[in-house]
Amino acid sequence: MSVKSSISLTDQQDTFARSLVEAGQFSSLSSVLQQGLELLRRKTETEEAETQALRELLYHRIKGPFVSASEMDTRIEGMIARKRSNLRVDP
Repeated sequence: MSVKSSISLTDQQDTFARSLVEAGQFSSLSSVLQQGLELLRRKTETEEAETQALRELLYHRIKGPFVSASEMDTRIEGMIARKRSNLRVDP
């Protein structure tokens, strides 16, 4: 189903859209705008999904166990020591 709509474009947007039609990349100005809206819809959905995933990650991190700075330092030093040992690198 198609819905007719009246829109306004800047001169630059109109020139660009018409150049795409003239180059044969799209059959009409309507096709150009439909593709642009579809790309914007996908981008918006992707950003919303990423934002939700980050919220969930932060929630789990906040609810998870707290590690003090000194404990984290100890863990990091241990990881570095193990990597050096595995790679046979002297400190």
